[in-house]
Amino acid sequence: QVQLVESGGGLVQAGGSLRLSCAASGRTFGRYAMGWFRQAPGKEREFVAAIRWSASITYYTDSVKGRFTISRDNAKNTVYLQMTSLKPEDTAVYYCAAGSSMGTTSSWYDYWGQGTQVTVSS
Repeated sequence: QVQLVESGGGLVQAGGSLRLSCAASGRTFGRYAMGWFRQAPGKEREFVAAIRWSASITYYTDSVKGRFTISRDNAKNTVYLQMTSLKPEDTAVYYCAAGSSMGTTSSWYDYWGQGTQVTVSS
């Protein structure tokens, strides 16, 4: 079992930055691929970024490439999402997830956090 708790969300102006954190419980954190997803009001949850257990491979959805960076610190059981050049369309609840394999759809992930709100004002 893995429990995930996100933090770092908030209100920011367009062009600003935020860093989301996701703290995981459990001694096996280092074995899981981690992903970030987001869900805007009235829309389906969508993939944002993922990182392999060893951090050797990362993957991003096209809309955030060059602006967002996913990273992890297995010693701290934490995964991060550094977000820069934020846009109003980035406004959503952001969720972190853990799974046995790195994937771009929700079905790849077994454990989910409760989410943290990110609001980008224009």
